[in-house]
Order: sequence, then C-alpha cells, then structure tokens
Amino acid sequence: MKLYRSDKTRFLAGLILIVIFYSLYYIYFVENQYFINTSKLILHTIRFSITILIYFIGTIHLGKLKDSWMSTLWHLIHISGLTIMTSLGLISWFIIDIGFDLKQVAYTIQELLISPVLYVAMGLLNKSLNKNVVAVSDKQ
Repeated sequence: MKLYRSDKTRFLAGLILIVIFYSLYYIYFVENQYFINTSKLILHTIRFSITILIYFIGTIHLGKLKDSWMSTLWHLIHISGLTIMTSLGLISWFIIDIGFDLKQVAYTIQELLISPVLYVAMGLLNKSLNKNVVAVSDKQ
C-alpha cells in the first residue's frame, strides 16, 4: 500500500511538516531563548537538532520523487551548510571566540536550511523544469 498517491501529495506533506517544525522552533525557542536559563551547549544542540530534523524530513519527502536530482541538490545544500555551521561552531568552542559577524553568518545559514523557502524553491524549480521538458517533447 502506498502512503502517497502522487509526488504532489508527498511534496505537500513534506512542506506541511517543515512549516510545523519551523513554526514550533520559532515560537518556543527563538522567541523565548533570552528567557531560558540554559547553557550554550544546550542552545546549540537544539539549533543543530532542528536543522537535522528538517534535513531528514526533506530527504524522506524529496528522496522518493521521480526526479532524483532534487534529492541530490537537497543533500548538497544541507551538507554544505551544516559543514560550515559546524566548522564555525567548533572553532568558536575550542579555538577562539568568533566575532559577531561570523555568528550571524552561521545563524543565516541555519535559517536558510530550516526555512520552508528552500523546500518551496526546489519544488517550483522542479515544476518549471518539468514544464519545459514536456513542452520540448511535445514539439518533437
């Protein structure tokens, strides 16, 4: 038994899950992080965990689509972003405190990785490219 009837349903399910977790993250964590008395390690663990969760949701929902390039692009973007974030975090944690500007770069990368905008952009790109492929094959 198939869980999803079409790629569109699978894509929308992934989008809904990402929007839910993104919203919960911002409502319960980002908006209240200044009032939470926890260590930096726990705060960074929460940020990293939500990024990994969104990555796995996208992997599950984009990995089964007919167009496998979307899954490859998803992996490339997330692994690159996670590598940059982790490198900056480890440098800050073990070597020297990185400046405010580099911390903002890491936060911006994390925002890109967890926001539904990346997921939607990939869906729009896929839809646009599929229309072009259909139009070219109809002309031949």
